[in-house]
Amino acid sequence: MIKKLTHEEIKSRRPGISEISSIKRLPVTVVAENIRSLYNVGSIFRTSDGASVEKLWLCGYTGYPPRKEIDKTALGSVDSVPWEYTEDTLSLVKKLKSEGYCIVALEHTDRSHPYDAVDYPFPLCLVLGNEVEGLSDEITGLCDIAVELPMHGIKQSLNVSVAYGIMIYHLLGEYKQSGI
Repeated sequence: MIKKLTHEEIKSRRPGISEISSIKRLPVTVVAENIRSLYNVGSIFRTSDGASVEKLWLCGYTGYPPRKEIDKTALGSVDSVPWEYTEDTLSLVKKLKSEGYCIVALEHTDRSHPYDAVDYPFPLCLVLGNEVEGLSDEITGLCDIAVELPMHGIKQSLNVSVAYGIMIYHLLGEYKQSGI
């Protein structure tokens, strides 16, 4: 018989905030460009904590902590995820590329691959774009790989935080399988 764990049992299996800095992180840096919804930003924080990403960059007009709307969905993960804000996405992505990161766009492009049909090199930088407009053309042009989630209904895409959740957990699985 399956028994649901209590909140206390689940929490006892997780590291505390004082221990989080010693945990090995997924070698993925995430760049969120011009995310308009603070609730999406909070959800991206929470998912980044769950996957233990290396760093989260909030760029352009993406909101950043402290904001109560972010805190509502982040649920404390703004304290466990290394993050930084910069207005200049272009300079950041160029810098990450020069440091050896493979730049991966989660975007519909003329060369997008299904997200699960790519051999990902680590470390990598996953770039997310605006909920309506997607990534800017400048940033898209700098990307080494573009991937997309297949859509089988009438909508062309998922919410950015939902798409990010699918993608980052796929990357986590790929990294674990790689044995790096």
